[in-house]
Amino acid sequence: MSDTKAADRTLGEFIARDPNSRYTFDSERDSKQSEICREGGPKGRQCIALQMHSKRLFEAMQEHGFFCALPMEPGKTYMECTPMSR
Repeated sequence: MSDTKAADRTLGEFIARDPNSRYTFDSERDSKQSEICREGGPKGRQCIALQMHSKRLFEAMQEHGFFCALPMEPGKTYMECTPMSR
């Protein structure tokens, strides 16, 4: 299995555990690795690292039914993703 497919599968499994949560992700500029975190929920903040460029992670989150945008706070550079109504 390619690294891309493995990362997509890992992301899908991570989201499936709590598809109604808010997620955030961040990475260094031009990095091939990103960190995605599930915010809140009964277990608090949970994060995983993925071998996925942030642009691809943005696209993948949209494919999973999330709306992603920069936070309203100036100076914050991570992306916030919220589930779109289904």
